[in-house]
Amino acid sequence: MKRFYALFFVMTFIVFSTARSQTVAVKSNLLYDATSTVNLGLEFGLSQKWTLEFPVNYNPWDFGENRKLKHWMIQPEVRHWFCQKFNGHFVGLHGHIGGYNLGGVGLIGLKDFRYEGSFYGAGFSYGYHWILNSRLSLEATIGLGYALLDYTKFKCEKCAEKIKDNTKNYLGPTKAGVSLIYIIR
Repeated sequence: MKRFYALFFVMTFIVFSTARSQTVAVKSNLLYDATSTVNLGLEFGLSQKWTLEFPVNYNPWDFGENRKLKHWMIQPEVRHWFCQKFNGHFVGLHGHIGGYNLGGVGLIGLKDFRYEGSFYGAGFSYGYHWILNSRLSLEATIGLGYALLDYTKFKCEKCAEKIKDNTKNYLGPTKAGVSLIYIIR
């Protein structure tokens, strides 16, 4: 968790030092909200067609009976807008780092086992931003990329013995979002 805080403060410093009174967007990803994940994103205008997004996600909840989707993730992304920043189509390059403790949930491979570990990687994204009024917007984005997963596998019971440590390379979807946005000028 100390790495999370250190990285968060370094990235916050970088983001705020590059913002220089440009347009700033505050966002919440509604897809993460649906999974009870606390999330907040900030996006800073860097120039007419470039922005830097910095979302942070955290899910500390247990769902009872040893079911959990605990995780944290930071996924900074630099974006190029085809028209102008915060309007229309964009492509992005994102990195991601996080940690997780998942298990006991009826998703693929999570019913009988618990996985605890960390990940990092990068990917590309595409999205579209709809302006609703002068302050509110809606955005949809999807991303594909790579992640290196480092984890320990356990039986799903409480205090279960470790089954194995493993590392896995993942290639596939790394980002999905439908975000509600408030623009600060």
